[in-house]
Amino acid sequence: MADALSPREAAAIAWTEAVTRIGETRAPDSVFQPLREHFSDAEIADLTLAIALMNAFTRVAVAMRQ
Repeated sequence: MADALSPREAAAIAWTEAVTRIGETRAPDSVFQPLREHFSDAEIADLTLAIALMNAFTRVAVAMRQ
């Protein structure tokens, strides 16, 4: 599947995984640097906020037995 992704898409997915599992990964530079090659600072901020928001919605849904 990785071959089907553009480098930009792969960087976004890697960042999503790192942020979602931040307790384990600590969002390492090895994932952040490739992200900076494909996204502006504003895009990274937007992407990170979207990831955080979706994770929050998921946590609330799980906690509320949805």
